[in-house]
Amino acid sequence: MQNMFHLAFPVDDLNAARRFYGETLGCEEGRSSDRWIDFNLFGHQIVAHLAPGFVRPPA
Repeated sequence: MQNMFHLAFPVDDLNAARRFYGETLGCEEGRSSDRWIDFNLFGHQIVAHLAPGFVRPPA
């Protein structure tokens, strides 16, 4: 059996997260609400959570 994981992370824009993880990386979208989106990343669950005011670290 494969070990599975769940990773939740903050985002400041759900639509941008949907485009990046769904369209760019090709992750299948699962359940969602107006505050979060589940994605399937090679059989693992990753969840983008809307975090207003989240400041991205410098690149």
